[in-house]
Amino acid sequence: MMHEPATHPLLSPPAKLVVSGVSKTFHTNRTTVHALDNVSLTVGEGEFVCLVGPSGCGKSTLLDIVAGLTKADSGTVMADDQPVQGPGRHRLVMFQESALFPWLTVLGNVLFGLKLKPELSPSERLEIAHEHLKLVGLTKFTHSNVHELSGGMKQRVALARSLAPDPRVLLMDEPLAALDALTRDQLYSDIQRIWQTRNKTIVLVTHNVREAVCLGDRVVLLSPHPGRIRAEFAIPLPRPRDINGAELAGYAREITSALKGYITSEDAE
Repeated sequence: MMHEPATHPLLSPPAKLVVSGVSKTFHTNRTTVHALDNVSLTVGEGEFVCLVGPSGCGKSTLLDIVAGLTKADSGTVMADDQPVQGPGRHRLVMFQESALFPWLTVLGNVLFGLKLKPELSPSERLEIAHEHLKLVGLTKFTHSNVHELSGGMKQRVALARSLAPDPRVLLMDEPLAALDALTRDQLYSDIQRIWQTRNKTIVLVTHNVREAVCLGDRVVLLSPHPGRIRAEFAIPLPRPRDINGAELAGYAREITSALKGYITSEDAE
């Protein structure tokens, strides 16, 4: 079963993020790493885009540049037609580690994220925090301590904390990589449900091709040394998607084959 890769970024809905000609090189005392080379990418409003590639292809670096955490050497990033010049509350990052504050309860961690919205009253913050804990299925654990939670539950808290301030763009850097398979499968369903309910623009970095096909509207392949975008695949499968579904597996096989081809061609150069 073959599927044609997307030949250009989706033109509709309107662009939420526009990355144009971004390059980045890191210098240390011992070496120079050309992380990204002339990367351009458009992400539509409400679109779920997954960046896939091997270690060293610059996926996380690209995400950090979009977040405003790292400055590109050249090129531009526009969010809502405004240049990204640093971190902002409208572009929040969810990392591989939950990065929760251990001295705060589950509720306290979500409330902390709402400090990004100082215009809210204390009662409004509390209402929003409870709403988002319900959204991720953690109402019963509202007053639990972080050390009492499983890894999957901690990531749910991190997701609630990221969504509560209502960012325009959620950037996810391998947030499920450290979880066991059963927990990941449940979170795949939860993330799809939340994305459909909230219509958020999401960019997710992952090594896992099946995960990308399960979650994304579009899968973008990067090859390493330096990181370049090599292909894009539109994923028109209906939702919710089962990561073990046969048609999903067909897309994953094709994308994996393409990715291996790009890596092999890079190694041969």
